[in-house]
Amino acid sequence: MVVVLLLALAGCASVDVQKPAATATHNEAMQQARALAQEHATLPGAARNANAARIDALLAQLDDATLAREAARLPVGDPLYNFAGRALVARGLPLPRPFDRGDATFGAADRPAADRDGYRPPLKIGVLLPLSGSQAAAATAVRDGLLAGYYGERRRRPELRFHDTATLGTRAAYARAVSEGSDFVIGPLGREEVDALFAGDALPVPLLALNRGGNAPQSGSAGFSLSPEDEGISLAGYLAQRGSKRVLLVAGNEDAQRRAIAAARTQLERRGIQVVASLYYRDDLTEALRQAVLAEGGVDAVLLALKTTQARTLAPQLAAAGLTSTLRVATSQIAAGTGKPADDMVLDGIVHPIDTWSVRGVAGLPQRASAAALVDSAKGPAARLFAFGFDAWLLAGYLQHLATAPNASITGATGRLSLDGFGNVLRQPSWSRFSGGVPVPLGDDGR
Repeated sequence: MVVVLLLALAGCASVDVQKPAATATHNEAMQQARALAQEHATLPGAARNANAARIDALLAQLDDATLAREAARLPVGDPLYNFAGRALVARGLPLPRPFDRGDATFGAADRPAADRDGYRPPLKIGVLLPLSGSQAAAATAVRDGLLAGYYGERRRRPELRFHDTATLGTRAAYARAVSEGSDFVIGPLGREEVDALFAGDALPVPLLALNRGGNAPQSGSAGFSLSPEDEGISLAGYLAQRGSKRVLLVAGNEDAQRRAIAAARTQLERRGIQVVASLYYRDDLTEALRQAVLAEGGVDAVLLALKTTQARTLAPQLAAAGLTSTLRVATSQIAAGTGKPADDMVLDGIVHPIDTWSVRGVAGLPQRASAAALVDSAKGPAARLFAFGFDAWLLAGYLQHLATAPNASITGATGRLSLDGFGNVLRQPSWSRFSGGVPVPLGDDGR
């Protein structure tokens, strides 16, 4: 029944504040970063992550013009280039050349030539998802979004075979997909499962992992995620691009909220933006907010990692502290429980990221309301995973294009998608602002 419906769809996926890194001159920062990059590939997982953070912190000390100039000067194959390129992309700046990659084919060598737009799908895809057990509902939404994209594509398509990781186990599911002739694998969905595959021996078939853990994707594979960390990074970039210098952070106590705010804080401080205060949510933060406003230099932006009900409670307190006209941004959680303008007018002026599919059409996918009328997995909170699944399908056909074409990107259901030099899919979301209690889409740059 699901496939029939999808065929129909086709016709129409207080935290502690860290001190910023000590400031170095531009030459010193580049020299230190290059020295660290030279050793990066030899380090084990945790040490490699810490080393990458140090490199990113050094590059963050460079202004846009200097970063672009120094990146262009790096010779092909210099291990620092992929770090510098990732920093450029995060700032919305073009790459001087494509990222340096060991394997940019993603298994495409034996496939028919790419279409003019770069579409070059695999011949047979194995999809690893927990289709039974406690995560079956999430996996079903991802699967249905992937199938919607699959049946919405009118050009050549691969054979699809789904494997239940909850029943088989992740390694066994991957091995079965390979033994059955898959030349590309999508999944798994869990962070620990992804880490386990990327930490092992070299994978014989390229993988698009549907989460991001502590281990970087292996050469020739990629990772795609809707992680709170990615959202925090997007929010920090939004604030930096608008010239924010002194930011107040407020987060709830849930794991996703803490992870988003921690990632945002790290990115802000790397860019030299001061975190004035970092507060945990409670029923009354009025006095703490006022103290932040009264601090030397004040506050020019507020970043919230809160649920809708929490944000509604906090909004009058922000007003009482004199922060109504201050730039206010929030994680996508703020929109999860909205829908009653009379209740949500208190949120007016707050900007938040939103999936592109929610605000405009995406090629190969019906409008969100049309999809929700046909399949439950495209309704409510599950719709984001449906969009995520659609984008996983899209990426499978365009990874080589994203890896080899300069500054290439594609419009997905969750946002604008590109690929960094380490195999991580980068996502630039769309943006909305509450007005009259209703989220109103903004331009692609969030203005």
